Amino acid sequence: MDTDPLAAKALLEDLGREVQLALEETGKLAHRIYPPLLEAGGLGAALRAAAASAGVPTRIEVETQTRYPPEIAGAVYFCCLEVLERAGEGAQATIDVRVDGDTVLFEVAADGAATSGNDLDHVGDPVVALGGRVTLESEPGRGTRLSGSLPLSR
Repeated sequence: MDTDPLAAKALLEDLGREVQLALEETGKLAHRIYPPLLEAGGLGAALRAAAASAGVPTRIEVETQTRYPPEIAGAVYFCCLEVLERAGEGAQATIDVRVDGDTVLFEVAADGAATSGNDLDHVGDPVVALGGRVTLESEPGRGTRLSGSLPLSR
């Protein structure tokens, strides 16, 4: 520091940028594990934030009078997130989540998505693990539609 203050300053600035990047990446990782907004604001708020973060204009319809169990909200959220993140530039999406009797039904569709079916092979695993079902329709350049159902109680 005493012999070359400019080099020391540059090194500290580099370290500061690396620390900031590490903090941002850690935050992204935490959101991939379980986003805090999912619990604090509910499924609708978390999906709106995910769509904004993915940069995909999305129409979102979520029944707000229903409080979804955390494991169900998480499974639906992560399925929708996978489709949004793979939607591709210029895509638009719709997400619909509703309750029919004792079943949560959801659908996420992205038009013009550049996603191949192989990219989404395991996207429904959290839903299936909870006793639900998923259906995936995807054609490169034509869009992706993922629909699913989950029992509210097991």
